Amino acid sequence: MRKLRWGVMSTAQIGINTVIPAAQACGNVEVVAIASRDMGKARSAASRLRIPRAYGSYEELLADPEIEAIYNPLPNHLHVPWSIRALEAGKHVLCEKPIAMHAGEATNLLEATRRFPGLLVMEAFMYRFHPQWTTIADLIGQGRIGKVKTAHSIFTYHNVNPDDVRNIAEMGGGGLLDIGCYCISASRLIFGAEPQRVFGIVEFDPKFKTDRMAAGILDFREGTATFTCGTQLASAQRVEVFGVEGRVEIETPFTPSSSRPPRLRLQRGGETQDLKTVKRNQYALMAERFSQAALDGTPAPTPLEDALNNMRVIDAVFKSGETGRWVEL
Repeated sequence: MRKLRWGVMSTAQIGINTVIPAAQACGNVEVVAIASRDMGKARSAASRLRIPRAYGSYEELLADPEIEAIYNPLPNHLHVPWSIRALEAGKHVLCEKPIAMHAGEATNLLEATRRFPGLLVMEAFMYRFHPQWTTIADLIGQGRIGKVKTAHSIFTYHNVNPDDVRNIAEMGGGGLLDIGCYCISASRLIFGAEPQRVFGIVEFDPKFKTDRMAAGILDFREGTATFTCGTQLASAQRVEVFGVEGRVEIETPFTPSSSRPPRLRLQRGGETQDLKTVKRNQYALMAERFSQAALDGTPAPTPLEDALNNMRVIDAVFKSGETGRWVEL
């Protein structure tokens, strides 16, 4: 099988601990290089993960002619600038979420891709590739819970480390960009549409200046989605989807264990049923699907327009939080 040759931009923990090992297990992926601004870190990561080449700068990584695709897990404020530079170097790009700091940046990236029609750029929302979400889509599509009227999602953790990029405002820290983006993405996926208007409440940490708790209402006209995300709360994640005839509860919607099947619970007609699902590594599924699309010359599994639309909703939540009013989209 032909393998797509990858380079990894930075030694971020999400890459080192999760994404790279998952990608290396794919039959159509070959991770050939990793870069860091600290050559020691690059060499250490390369040795640990058995990656052939290490570079002490991102520029060197992009100059490697053997690399065909870049995985970009840099801090949020560097997603768009380095993704565009990767395109200019002739590389496909899988960029961590959120794709940008705001919708304006995401628009710039989308416009840049039009100069390179043969290259793919995709936001790394890995949860969408897990089979449990295929099951959810089938439940909704087959009318098992009737017409969907509302969905609620929650995603929280507790982190008060001042040195963590998630608590540094200038680098794109804060809950909405880090985990609220999942809730918004899932809401849009469940309804298969874009919200018409948004209302948000946002609480900022007085020291970090990042949003530490946010709640929102997305009005899809045909129904609503509500969500809460927080970076200084007890850790939790859950999604519930309510139809006129039943509901489905997703126990670990965004980061299910790859060692045991995730739990989905369907409630309908007074009966509750635990649905069978399969255990899979969603990071591996994402890397495999993206790589195959690049090798085959077909569109990315998730179009970049979807990432832009997600950023527009995030922006609207922030704006509503500032004004105390609904924001039309």
